Amino acid sequence: MSTFWRTLAQPASFLRIVREYFAAGGRWRGGKRLADRDALQRFIDSRANFVAQMSLYGYLRTRAGMRYPELFSNDEFVKAVDTAKWQMWLACLSDLSVYAGGLLERRTRSDPARIGTLMTATLEAILAASEGKHDAARVERVRARLTLCDWTAVPDDGTPFSESPRVLMECAPIIDELKQLDEEIVRNSVRFRWQQVRRELRRALDADALMASEASSA
Repeated sequence: MSTFWRTLAQPASFLRIVREYFAAGGRWRGGKRLADRDALQRFIDSRANFVAQMSLYGYLRTRAGMRYPELFSNDEFVKAVDTAKWQMWLACLSDLSVYAGGLLERRTRSDPARIGTLMTATLEAILAASEGKHDAARVERVRARLTLCDWTAVPDDGTPFSESPRVLMECAPIIDELKQLDEEIVRNSVRFRWQQVRRELRRALDADALMASEASSA
């Protein structure tokens, strides 16, 4: 079992992780701007990772209740959770990359092709730096979504965050009958988690500086 999932089996440790996340988020709120590709990459990766793991963990723990720690003694369950974790992470990367690219286009009115190149390069850098066991088909789905995205049509609302709620319901290791009962609530809970991320990105993104940085490094 990974260190992360051993930690999440303990409620006190989970609360510590949540506090550390919001402390990290405070650095963005404290004035550090997203003004180059590296900063944007770190933001997208960290927020996608947080939403993916907290959404999956929260759903599993709610459904398992007091039996949650016991489940992690089952090797098959641990394997299923690990697979779901990486699939959910890819879905979150997809959603946040589309939203960030749309925000960049809206604020700078840059050539959509430049936005697409930037967001694709950012995605590839995140994938290359990760040590996950990625499903090749899902990776290609994310790439195709960015390639085909109409950046001028991405709204500044929750619409771009469509993959992560769907993938959580598809991949969480919970029986289908329970998923059907839970679907609306779980999908809404994932969408809710993105609201703070959207606010952070709106505050921190220095779109003009970021696109200027891309132009100077080209």
